[in-house]
Formats: sequence, C-alpha cells, structure tokens
Amino acid sequence: MTPTTLLSIRQLQSPHAGPFTLDIGRGECVAILGPSGSGKSVFLRLLADLDPGSGEVYLAGEPRESCSGPAWRSKVVYHAAEPAWWELTAAAHFSAEQGACVQGLLPLLNLSPALLDSDITRLSTGERQRLALIRSLACQPQVLLLDEPTSALDPASTLAVEQLLRSRLEAGLAIVLVTHSEALAGRLGQRCLHMDKGCLTP
Repeated sequence: MTPTTLLSIRQLQSPHAGPFTLDIGRGECVAILGPSGSGKSVFLRLLADLDPGSGEVYLAGEPRESCSGPAWRSKVVYHAAEPAWWELTAAAHFSAEQGACVQGLLPLLNLSPALLDSDITRLSTGERQRLALIRSLACQPQVLLLDEPTSALDPASTLAVEQLLRSRLEAGLAIVLVTHSEALAGRLGQRCLHMDKGCLTP
C-alpha cells in the first residue's frame, strides 16, 4: 500500500470468484474487461459488501469492518448495470441535501430538470441510465464501482458521461469500471485488467 492508495484489496474472494489482491489510487480508474459470466460483476459486488465473501478491504487505510454495510456503500458506491428504481419518479430518490448537486449534474449529462418529476417508467433506457449515474454521484462517494455505465447510450451521451467521470477522477474519485468496450476502457482506464473464470490478470 502506497501513500496514494485509496482502496486496498487483500485476498478478497467468494465461492464464485477470486482471490483478488489489488491497490487502487486516488483519481485512478481501473477498467476490467472480460466475457459475460467471467466474474466482473461479482467482483464489484464483493467490493461493495453486497455478496458474502472472505478477505480484507481497506478505504484510506480503514478496514471495511469498521463501519456498517450501508455506511460503507455510501463511500464505495456500486452502480449496477441495470439500476433499480423503487419510487415513481427520479426526484423521489434524492434527498433534499442532494438537490443542488443533482441540479448541477443534469446539464452535464444533457438531461432536462423536468425529467426528475416524470414517471420513471416513461423515460428512455438511456435517460434512466444517466439519472442513475447522477444518483450514484450524488452520494459523494470516494470510490465508484461502475458496471457497464454506458451500455444503453448514444455516442453524444457516452461522451458526456466520459467527460463527467474524467472530471471526477481529476478531483480524486477512484473508479472501478467494468465494461465490454475496449475503446471505453482505453479512454478512461489508467490500468486495464482482464477477468476470466473469476481471476484477474493484467
């Protein structure tokens, strides 16, 4: 572990994947490529403490066990490939304290504020995907675990997401990016790793 390490992973594993040992620095994006079913999403869920497993994870030197699951997931945010919506509108998923942050992020992703109060089921897949990214960023995470964040987006929307994520990286956010797009991995990732049968390799 170096002074710039933000997320430190030691022998993290489940019956389905691992063990994983990896250090991720502040402002670093580690991109993970690999075929469907190879364990990429399992790895993210292990990091977020959503799936049972063994091993150790440290955030800025503090062990994951030192905080509750919800508190950990507010710092290390898992952004699913198909994010869930449990309220009728996107606005209902944000707290009052997040309002200013949300309003500032909407234009960066080419989204109208009116979409916040629209029936979530009537929005396009791409609109929901970008709103879900705003929901993840509004938590002000230190680490963002992204699972296929641009899979439903057109080129212009993909570019907007990349620009936003690049600015957050420059501000010190660490990102673990799971993607099937080698082009996206090459543009955003400082390191690209490959997952195959539950094992990570350079």
